[in-house]
Amino acid sequence: MTSVTEEERRYFDQMPAMFPVYVQLKERLEQRYENIRVKVTKTQISFSNRYIFTVVSLPWRRHKGWPEKYLLVSFGLDYKKDSPRIIQAVEAGRRRWTHHVLVEGKDGIDEELMQWIDEAYRFSLFK
Repeated sequence: MTSVTEEERRYFDQMPAMFPVYVQLKERLEQRYENIRVKVTKTQISFSNRYIFTVVSLPWRRHKGWPEKYLLVSFGLDYKKDSPRIIQAVEAGRRRWTHHVLVEGKDGIDEELMQWIDEAYRFSLFK
């Protein structure tokens, strides 16, 4: 099992049901990439190599039609990716798109999401 810091655990105090989902994602990230850094802030947990390549956060306000509990997984690419799973894609800068995916359970940490994060990981190495 992956090691999780007390700071990471505390981040999920307000929504403990999402902690196992986070652990699953972190395990998958650690299996795929060496030397990633994890930073916990009040609003998010970021994963980086040279730059941040993916971020997870908990809901901070209600959105009509969205589930009550989810993990928001965000990643950046140099183009806008289209998929029904991507709830929002925002052009954060020139040739920089931030994509957001709602993950309600461990089954949402699937190969499709991991391939998108793979792209974001590679993009963050060279941007």
